[in-house]
Amino acid sequence: MSQDASPLFTPFRAGALDLSNRVVMAPLTRSRADDETGTVSDLHVTYYTQRASAGLIITEAAQISPQGKGYISTPGIYTSEQVAAWRKVTDAVHEAGGKIVIQLWHVGRISHTEFQPDRQKPVAPSAIGADVDTYLSSGYSKTSVPRALDADEIAGIVLDYVHATNCAMEAGFDGVELHAANGYLIDQFLKDGTNKRGDRYGGSIENRTRFLFEIMDAMTGAVDADRIGIRLSPFSAANNATESDPMGMFTPVVERLNRYGLAYLHMVEGQTGGERKGDYDALRQLWTGPYMGNNAYDRSLAISRVADGSVDLVAFGRPFIANPDLPERLRQDATLNKPDPDTMYGGEEGGYIDYPTLEEERAEAS
Repeated sequence: MSQDASPLFTPFRAGALDLSNRVVMAPLTRSRADDETGTVSDLHVTYYTQRASAGLIITEAAQISPQGKGYISTPGIYTSEQVAAWRKVTDAVHEAGGKIVIQLWHVGRISHTEFQPDRQKPVAPSAIGADVDTYLSSGYSKTSVPRALDADEIAGIVLDYVHATNCAMEAGFDGVELHAANGYLIDQFLKDGTNKRGDRYGGSIENRTRFLFEIMDAMTGAVDADRIGIRLSPFSAANNATESDPMGMFTPVVERLNRYGLAYLHMVEGQTGGERKGDYDALRQLWTGPYMGNNAYDRSLAISRVADGSVDLVAFGRPFIANPDLPERLRQDATLNKPDPDTMYGGEEGGYIDYPTLEEERAEAS
């Protein structure tokens, strides 16, 4: 198959989203928002517009409330100021011909008292520390031990997801992605290593999935389901969120998610940033909608898995940091720039909006 004939570079419809190709920009935390207000800036406008040739951009995760924050300088999507700032991004991406959705998150226990309102403890399904680092204004620090959410607090967090969804649509996004992966709050409820509750939100699979589906029911009541995607990581122990029976837990999750008619399922295939282990292809077979694969994809794997129907869309993370024109570089099988690890998280223009396109590199060389 010639590189131009590969279906990876052909249009695709994911729910209500008409995409120009199947190369998706994965959500990438870059820690460049205003730390006090959670607003994005003109740097973000440039950054995302540079990458508008992706079939779909999924933004860096944005917290749904002050309580949902876990890292320095991450954006929010719950105030009018944040909405107005994001609107500049979506307008510019649309003007450039792109499609963009925002990833909604609540980090749960992956936080620190420094980030929490009134320096309270972070919240989680159970009061179990994560024993992982986060980044504060003073540098790296262990996350704080959380407190267990009271059952009557959970409905308020569900409403926060709805509010953030409404804010996202007001900001001009084409849709939203629910972050239910990588050991953050929803994933903490799903997995038995982090959920030790004895009430209706813990114990059985039905109970541990209750929070997720209360959110899904509420979000799909606020916006059409075909503008909502969801990210899952069944086989990942990211942020020390472990599950003793991933297939037993996530088989019914995927089967029930089918009922909603979502835009797509975004699956972390294996260990986040690590080995592609786990029976994710079996879960893919259960899924009846558009399927997005993520984790350690290169050009060859992306082309082959799209061609044989294993995936419909491929999410690329770090390659998009250093290659704003990644779809074209993949199409031409061109050399990829490598990202600078020192500027991955935090900073200004350097390592953010100054990576060259292939056209710019060739012009400079000629």
